[in-house]
Amino acid sequence: MKTNSHRLWTTFLVYSIALLFFLPATWAAAKPLQILTTTFPLYQITRNITHGASGVEVELMIPAEMGCPHDYALTPQDMRKLAKADVLIVNGLGLEEFLGAPLKKANPGLRIVDSSQGITQVLFIEDGQREEPGHQQEQDKDKRTHDRDKPGHYDSVPNPHLFASPRMAALLADNIAKALAELHPAGAAVYTANGRAYGQRMNRLADDLLALGKRLKNNRIATQHGVFDYLARDMGLEVVAVVQAHAGQNPSASEIIAIVETIRAKKAGAIFTEPQYPEAVGTTIAKEASIAAARLDPAANGPEQAPLDYYEQVMRANLNILEQTLGSN
Repeated sequence: MKTNSHRLWTTFLVYSIALLFFLPATWAAAKPLQILTTTFPLYQITRNITHGASGVEVELMIPAEMGCPHDYALTPQDMRKLAKADVLIVNGLGLEEFLGAPLKKANPGLRIVDSSQGITQVLFIEDGQREEPGHQQEQDKDKRTHDRDKPGHYDSVPNPHLFASPRMAALLADNIAKALAELHPAGAAVYTANGRAYGQRMNRLADDLLALGKRLKNNRIATQHGVFDYLARDMGLEVVAVVQAHAGQNPSASEIIAIVETIRAKKAGAIFTEPQYPEAVGTTIAKEASIAAARLDPAANGPEQAPLDYYEQVMRANLNILEQTLGSN
């Protein structure tokens, strides 16, 4: 009896030691890939790409309802999110200036995916002023002009709002899918298939918007700020005036007068504000210029638990608003 008991105890001990030895490796293997996205549009694209994949978790850094983070500052909660992330997906083109030096401090081993990398159809903004409509500069996105102290000098900076155009959103999705497939081979098949399907949906949506652009009775518009420049270009619209040359900064009285005069001279059909900004200045300009005013949503923000097709819902609603406001043939 003693011998049997001794054998059982020895066997239990061996298995216990083996279990303790192998458990850490098992836990490490089971740890999901932690993907952090900076903005709501990237969060929605990445959710679509990773849908159905196992061993991956997607989280949003800034609040879903915030919109474009032009004046955002990192919070302690953001730093904690950065510290635990394996991958950070950014918009690029200068939209995430708030990251800066704290990024390396929070997580030196963090792998960063720039979703705008390699996209050549980038519009540039001159010192906050939108360039001529339809002007496409296929330049290096990092190009800057540095002599700011020279009289009459303007910096040339890329417009980062690629996400507000379905055509550009398809390119962002392709970049993200390819990067995730390389970083996480276990989910590569899912990421590739989902990225391709999402890109196709975006391009179909872009085709419908372009078809509408060709039917509109008046394709000249004024906008809140440069967020719709890509959508306007890809639809064949002409943005004749922008209310906020710098996002979040309302124009002065003299600037409002100049905007009204431009709208009248160019015979714009409507001014479009955004749900992320107060509409008072835009509606005032519309009244002074005797044109229609309506709201377009760039899908820069949204509900925290938005459905996967939220972006498509918003853009379809925009399509209807554009047609109702500007008229179509």
